[in-house]
Amino acid sequence: MGYAVVLGEALVDLLDSERDGERVYRQAIGGGPLNVAVGVARLGGSAQFVGSLGDDVLGGRIRAFLTAADVGVVGAVTVPAPTTLAVVTYAGPEPDFRFYGEPASYGLLGPDDLDLALLEGADVLYCGSIVLLQPGTLAAARRAWSLATGLRVFDPNVRPRLLNGPAALEGLREVVAEFAAGAHLVKLSAADAGLLYPGEPVEGVAAYLRELGAATVVVTLGATGAVLAAADADPVLVPAPKVNAIDATGAGDSVMAALIADLLPDGEPESPEGWIDRVAFALRVAGLVCESPGGATAMPTRADVDRRFAA
Repeated sequence: MGYAVVLGEALVDLLDSERDGERVYRQAIGGGPLNVAVGVARLGGSAQFVGSLGDDVLGGRIRAFLTAADVGVVGAVTVPAPTTLAVVTYAGPEPDFRFYGEPASYGLLGPDDLDLALLEGADVLYCGSIVLLQPGTLAAARRAWSLATGLRVFDPNVRPRLLNGPAALEGLREVVAEFAAGAHLVKLSAADAGLLYPGEPVEGVAAYLRELGAATVVVTLGATGAVLAAADADPVLVPAPKVNAIDATGAGDSVMAALIADLLPDGEPESPEGWIDRVAFALRVAGLVCESPGGATAMPTRADVDRRFAA
């Protein structure tokens, strides 16, 4: 089994919570791509994180956290900037993110910082998330995408608060189309789809992304499950298991992690039915993540998933 390269951001989440009757902010290492890399490793895959880390104590903690999680950091560069913070508040289990730190420490990876041998040797390359709003890191992602010899997976992971007006949204829409056109797998949420393509049903969004060139598209729907568009079959709904959700942070990332972890040893399924089985497993992983607080720290092992959803 080979390895996956996950290119994107790492930062520190400040989670709004309560302790001893007072509102406090609990630190949690996060960032969607970091969650994906950790999730892949927890599910038995090999992952390498590629991105930029701040030169402060928090950046050091992120690097140590990744190493302890058995995620490779040879492609992670340290940059002269404080680690970006994301203050996370909740409406029920759903998180809302506000970002602090300029320049964004996660967006300072440039094309010349890439380890080309690492990229060319990867069986799976993940690109996506908020780093694509940073010109330098977008250029790095484009170069990595062009060099990839394995499977390419993409997740826009849209954060509306980082989009400054219609022009920014249109620019992101163009980037999504660009990466989807060359992707073996695109995963996005219903919220992503609604922001990028207002008024379009998720089945229509999945079909559109496949028309652009994406081989397979998965649109997550929260507690409902996910819409899967694979091969030439009509989009289908894969239901999610019933869980006691307390924190949805990292749930979508865990779906992507589970799909990548299965792509590494087995490649793409040969039939839509094979994809249905993989998406169903990924939704079980996400359901378990939702039953625990935090993102990266909630990523389960396969044994954890089997125990939780034993027949």
